Amino acid sequence: MEQTEQGDVRHRRRTGNEIKAALRDLRIQLALLNHQIGGKLALKDVDLDCLDVLARSGPLTPGALARQAGLHPATLTGILDRLERGGWIARDRARADRRSVTIRVLPDRSTEVIRLYQPMIGAMDDVLADYNEDELTVIADFLKRSTEAGQRANGELGQE
Repeated sequence: MEQTEQGDVRHRRRTGNEIKAALRDLRIQLALLNHQIGGKLALKDVDLDCLDVLARSGPLTPGALARQAGLHPATLTGILDRLERGGWIARDRARADRRSVTIRVLPDRSTEVIRLYQPMIGAMDDVLADYNEDELTVIADFLKRSTEAGQRANGELGQE
Protein backbone atom coordinates (compact mmCIF):
# COMPACT_ATOMS: atom_id res chain seq x y z
CA MET A 1 0.00 0.00 0.00
CA GLU A 2 1.27 3.43 -0.91
CA GLN A 3 2.15 5.87 1.85
CA THR A 4 -0.63 8.29 0.86
CA GLU A 5 -3.19 5.45 0.92
CA GLN A 6 -1.99 4.42 4.39
CA GLY A 7 -2.35 8.02 5.53
CA ASP A 8 -5.85 8.15 4.07
CA VAL A 9 -6.81 4.91 5.84
CA ARG A 10 -5.45 6.20 9.16
CA HIS A 11 -7.23 9.54 8.71
CA ARG A 12 -10.52 7.78 7.87
CA ARG A 13 -10.17 5.49 10.92
CA ARG A 14 -9.35 8.46 13.17
CA THR A 15 -12.31 10.44 11.83
CA GLY A 16 -14.61 7.42 12.27
CA ASN A 17 -13.44 7.09 15.88
CA GLU A 18 -14.09 10.81 16.45
CA ILE A 19 -17.64 10.42 15.09
CA LYS A 20 -18.30 7.42 17.34
CA ALA A 21 -16.92 9.30 20.36
CA ALA A 22 -19.09 12.32 19.51
CA LEU A 23 -22.16 10.08 19.32
CA ARG A 24 -21.34 8.67 22.75
CA ASP A 25 -20.91 12.21 24.12
CA LEU A 26 -24.24 13.22 22.56
CA ARG A 27 -25.95 10.20 24.11
CA ILE A 28 -24.67 11.23 27.53
CA GLN A 29 -25.79 14.85 27.08
CA LEU A 30 -29.25 13.77 25.92
CA ALA A 31 -29.53 11.34 28.84
CA LEU A 32 -28.60 14.15 31.26
CA LEU A 33 -31.11 16.50 29.61
CA ASN A 34 -33.86 13.87 29.78
CA HIS A 35 -33.02 13.16 33.42
CA GLN A 36 -33.20 16.87 34.33
CA ILE A 37 -36.47 17.37 32.48
CA GLY A 38 -37.88 14.21 34.04
CA GLY A 39 -36.93 15.54 37.47
CA LYS A 40 -38.75 18.82 36.84
CA LEU A 41 -41.86 16.92 35.71
CA ALA A 42 -41.62 14.12 38.31
CA LEU A 43 -41.23 11.59 35.48
CA LYS A 44 -38.75 8.77 35.06
CA ASP A 45 -36.61 8.56 31.94
CA VAL A 46 -38.67 5.60 30.73
CA ASP A 47 -41.85 7.65 31.22
CA LEU A 48 -40.44 10.33 28.92
CA ASP A 49 -39.50 7.66 26.38
CA CYS A 50 -43.08 6.35 26.33
CA LEU A 51 -44.52 9.86 26.03
CA ASP A 52 -42.14 10.56 23.14
CA VAL A 53 -43.15 7.38 21.31
CA LEU A 54 -46.82 8.24 21.77
CA ALA A 55 -46.29 11.86 20.69
CA ARG A 56 -44.52 10.78 17.49
CA SER A 57 -46.62 7.71 16.64
CA GLY A 58 -50.03 8.79 17.83
CA PRO A 59 -52.36 6.63 19.89
CA LEU A 60 -51.12 3.05 20.29
CA THR A 61 -52.21 -0.17 21.91
CA PRO A 62 -50.17 -1.13 24.97
CA GLY A 63 -48.54 -3.95 22.98
CA ALA A 64 -47.48 -1.63 20.16
CA LEU A 65 -46.15 0.91 22.66
CA ALA A 66 -44.17 -1.79 24.49
CA ARG A 67 -42.59 -2.94 21.20
CA GLN A 68 -41.70 0.58 20.04
CA ALA A 69 -40.32 1.58 23.45
CA GLY A 70 -38.45 -1.72 23.84
CA LEU A 71 -40.23 -2.62 27.07
CA HIS A 72 -41.71 -5.80 28.48
CA PRO A 73 -45.53 -5.52 28.58
CA ALA A 74 -45.59 -6.19 32.34
CA THR A 75 -43.17 -3.30 32.90
CA LEU A 76 -45.31 -1.05 30.72
CA THR A 77 -48.39 -1.56 32.92
CA GLY A 78 -46.74 0.20 35.87
CA ILE A 79 -45.49 3.01 33.63
CA LEU A 80 -48.96 3.53 32.16
CA ASP A 81 -50.54 3.54 35.63
CA ARG A 82 -48.06 6.23 36.73
CA LEU A 83 -48.58 8.34 33.56
CA GLU A 84 -52.35 8.07 33.85
CA ARG A 85 -52.32 9.11 37.54
CA GLY A 86 -50.15 12.10 36.59
CA GLY A 87 -52.57 13.23 33.90
CA TRP A 88 -50.15 12.57 31.04
CA ILE A 89 -52.10 9.90 29.14
CA ALA A 90 -55.59 8.48 28.73
CA ARG A 91 -56.53 4.86 28.17
CA ASP A 92 -59.40 4.72 25.72
CA ARG A 93 -61.47 1.55 25.59
CA ALA A 94 -63.28 0.45 22.44
CA ARG A 95 -67.05 0.30 22.77
CA ALA A 96 -67.34 -3.04 20.99
CA ASP A 97 -64.58 -4.77 22.94
CA ARG A 98 -63.89 -3.24 26.37
CA ARG A 99 -60.65 -5.25 26.57
CA SER A 100 -59.25 -3.32 23.60
CA VAL A 101 -57.33 -0.29 24.89
CA THR A 102 -55.61 2.57 23.06
CA ILE A 103 -53.17 4.88 24.84
CA ARG A 104 -52.99 8.56 23.89
CA VAL A 105 -51.11 11.58 25.21
CA LEU A 106 -53.19 14.34 26.77
CA PRO A 107 -52.31 17.56 24.90
CA ASP A 108 -52.48 19.91 27.88
CA ARG A 109 -49.49 18.24 29.55
CA SER A 110 -47.47 17.96 26.32
CA THR A 111 -46.88 21.72 26.25
CA GLU A 112 -44.98 21.41 29.56
CA VAL A 113 -42.57 18.91 28.00
CA ILE A 114 -42.08 20.98 24.84
CA ARG A 115 -41.39 24.11 26.91
CA LEU A 116 -38.62 22.35 28.83
CA TYR A 117 -37.04 20.94 25.66
CA GLN A 118 -37.24 24.31 23.88
CA PRO A 119 -33.66 25.41 24.75
CA MET A 120 -32.31 22.21 23.13
CA ILE A 121 -34.64 22.54 20.15
CA GLY A 122 -33.45 26.13 19.62
CA ALA A 123 -29.80 25.15 20.02
CA MET A 124 -30.23 22.38 17.44
CA ASP A 125 -31.89 24.84 15.04
CA ASP A 126 -28.80 27.07 15.42
CA VAL A 127 -26.47 24.12 14.72
CA LEU A 128 -28.46 23.04 11.66
CA ALA A 129 -28.45 26.60 10.28
CA ASP A 130 -24.69 26.23 9.66
CA TYR A 131 -25.23 23.45 7.08
CA ASN A 132 -26.47 23.62 3.49
CA GLU A 133 -29.23 21.36 2.12
CA ASP A 134 -26.82 18.73 0.75
CA GLU A 135 -24.99 18.52 4.07
CA LEU A 136 -28.27 18.27 5.96
CA THR A 137 -29.32 15.41 3.68
CA VAL A 138 -26.08 13.56 4.49
CA ILE A 139 -26.49 14.19 8.23
CA ALA A 140 -30.12 13.00 8.16
CA ASP A 141 -29.09 9.87 6.25
CA PHE A 142 -26.23 9.19 8.68
CA LEU A 143 -28.50 9.52 11.70
CA LYS A 144 -31.21 7.34 10.14
CA ARG A 145 -28.69 4.64 9.25
CA SER A 146 -27.08 4.89 12.70
CA THR A 147 -30.51 4.38 14.27
CA GLU A 148 -31.05 1.32 12.07
CA ALA A 149 -27.64 -0.03 13.13
CA GLY A 150 -28.69 0.42 16.76
CA GLN A 151 -31.94 -1.42 16.10
CA ARG A 152 -30.03 -4.31 14.52
CA ALA A 153 -27.59 -4.45 17.45
CA ASN A 154 -30.51 -4.43 19.91
CA GLY A 155 -32.18 -7.22 17.97
CA GLU A 156 -29.02 -9.32 18.02
CA LEU A 157 -28.55 -8.80 21.78
CA GLY A 158 -32.19 -9.70 22.35
CA GLN A 159 -31.66 -13.04 20.62
CA GLU A 160 -28.75 -14.10 22.82
